[in-house]
Amino acid sequence: MFEHLRILELATVLAGPSVGQFFAELGAEVIKVENPASGGDVTRTWKAAGEQTDDRSAYFCAVNFGKKSIAVKLDTDEGRRTVHALVRQSDIVIASYKPGDAARLGVDYDTLKTLQPNLIYGQITGYGSHDARVGYDAVIQAEAGFMYMNGMPGGESLKMPVALIDVLAGHHLKEGILVAMLRQQKTGGSQFVEVSLIQAAVASLVNQATNWLVAGQVPEKKGSAHPNIAPYGDVFKTADGVEFLLSVGNDRQFSDLCAVLGIAETANDPRFVTNPARVANRPQLNTVLREKIGQQSSANLVQALRDRKIPGGRISTVQNVFETPEAQEMILRSVDRLGVKTYAAQPMSEKSTHLLPPPHLGEHTVEILAKLGVPQT
Repeated sequence: MFEHLRILELATVLAGPSVGQFFAELGAEVIKVENPASGGDVTRTWKAAGEQTDDRSAYFCAVNFGKKSIAVKLDTDEGRRTVHALVRQSDIVIASYKPGDAARLGVDYDTLKTLQPNLIYGQITGYGSHDARVGYDAVIQAEAGFMYMNGMPGGESLKMPVALIDVLAGHHLKEGILVAMLRQQKTGGSQFVEVSLIQAAVASLVNQATNWLVAGQVPEKKGSAHPNIAPYGDVFKTADGVEFLLSVGNDRQFSDLCAVLGIAETANDPRFVTNPARVANRPQLNTVLREKIGQQSSANLVQALRDRKIPGGRISTVQNVFETPEAQEMILRSVDRLGVKTYAAQPMSEKSTHLLPPPHLGEHTVEILAKLGVPQT
């Protein structure tokens, strides 16, 4: 779909590069600009204990498929001239500099739109372009309320096991750039889009935000239990030791669950007959469910719930996940690397099955400069 687009990625870590990979999956040419003096994108060095990889760490491979890497020292006149030459032949720039750094390096929106009058410039910041604070996912998770809510009642606050805010901000920037592309079709000219991590996080509080804004209730730690629905998010253990989660969303599903577990009368218990009653009496309800689910095998329980269309499932490891057909469809495969698609909508792009592997630092410098007729420094 985007074969006609050239994207210049002046972004590192996760949020910005995820947007670059998104466009690559849909056919765009994505050129990743990296500073050789600092070793390129810092995630090239973010390796788990015992990880044996080259300059393409497992983390780096998460969001850098389909790109070409060019090594440029932006803090030199020659480096700036090179990037400016690339901008003149690009459609979209993705940036994630600390406030003030883009202008200092000569790659801010005001500078680049003079070089490319139809440029779309999308940038990720921590707290907005007028706030000097540097944004880090873990800190934003803390400051935006996610960590306060996450954990067991009375326990420590917990960060999510993925850089959730970076992921969400990347999706918001994709949306913003796509809207800018539509706007450009009507008005022409350059377009500027900015997404801050903090506002992406606040937007993603969804029902927990309105639990406070509408109902006046500050969300507290509930483990995985849902604050507004029961039994939803509650975890139980089957007879064969498998952890199992229920997501019962309405009274019909609850009645069917009780029938499956052989406790049909429980569905008519005044403490549990409606969702508000179940939420108010969650501990008592979970005591009943824990006993009955503990008598079921996981295989039988899964099948019985599927037959009655009751939401629930085993708690899986990441290894288990990639044994499923749904996850297999999301795998990116190259000669020596596996990755995951960022674009999950159906039908998926055929281009994504032929993406380049994540690039080595500066791997395509000579090729890119020669192809675009940019003088080599």
